[in-house]
Amino acid sequence: MSTFQALVRFEADDGQTYFADIEPSNAGSLCPGHQLEGFSSFAAFTAKRGGRSVRLAKAKIPQHPPLWTKPAAALANPGEDIHIDKFCTTSYPDYEGEYVFVTSRKCKNVTPEEAEDCILGYATANELSCRLFQDPDQMGGQYFFAKAFDKFAPIGPVLVSPEIFANGGQGRKLTTKLNGKVMQEASIDEDQIFSPAQVLSWMSQATTIPAGTAVMTGTPAGVGYFHEPKRLLRDGDVVEIELEGLPALQNKIVFEA
Repeated sequence: MSTFQALVRFEADDGQTYFADIEPSNAGSLCPGHQLEGFSSFAAFTAKRGGRSVRLAKAKIPQHPPLWTKPAAALANPGEDIHIDKFCTTSYPDYEGEYVFVTSRKCKNVTPEEAEDCILGYATANELSCRLFQDPDQMGGQYFFAKAFDKFAPIGPVLVSPEIFANGGQGRKLTTKLNGKVMQEASIDEDQIFSPAQVLSWMSQATTIPAGTAVMTGTPAGVGYFHEPKRLLRDGDVVEIELEGLPALQNKIVFEA
């Protein structure tokens, strides 16, 4: 007979891993800093031996935005069927709802304040990825190969000016739907770690960024790989990504034989 309602395994702020029992209704509200009665092993949890009050560890935020590139061949159009090569279909293909900014002019060594004037506009994007190649044991921790495949960067359907984008208001939601079901939903104003200006400023240090460069800004929680159970992309899936105030980006996934 089960000895728990909803079992979680987590890292606490002391760097150790614990097991805890929670109310199923509270599962979606756990966040860094949440206090739980934790047990150092499943055996200790089952015996209710050695429990202690611990807090969920805070996410480790890097000092600077992590960066990688995608080749031009990764670009795909809104509404285009995304044909995924057989090499990728067995490598945990996944979606990442994001928004993207496009640079208006060549820039180098710009400050965040200067970077604001180098942004032409904003659009919706899907940073398709093969999770197998994000495994450090596979690729040593670099993400380029996992995200650089042909047609792995659908963008569109419109580019919105910075003025219109800024008038979108606080709390704008970025939503990803898979076959009509919401998989990701987050506020870009509240959940984003680095602003577009901060990203562009950092990537321009000692590096010339050409005009017309499209820069994706990161994805919120809810990618398929981390759903329980995992929900990776399948042949025939339709991915729809919408940033509140912008038209939705929609693409159908087609697995090649």
